[in-house]
Amino acid sequence: YHFRYTGIQSRENNNRIERLNSNIKERYKIMRGFKKVKTCQIIIDGWRNYYNLIRPHLGLNGMTPAEAIGMNFELGKNKWLSLLKLSSKN
Repeated sequence: YHFRYTGIQSRENNNRIERLNSNIKERYKIMRGFKKVKTCQIIIDGWRNYYNLIRPHLGLNGMTPAEAIGMNFELGKNKWLSLLKLSSKN
């Protein structure tokens, strides 16, 4: 749903999706020349994993969204490498 004119403090708003759209647009603008949908999907999937599993969020006291909901993969310092190793096992 899209809420109009509710204000930033309102309980019902679209701030989260607008933030997501802004982040995707910021990345997409510097990445040009996608020839195939599959290439774009790979980039978006990687970005989603980064955003949810690697990037700490100030609003979550420095935790990732996955950590905030109790998903702890114990990725260590090099989270990308650890994720790749986990995915290759599965």
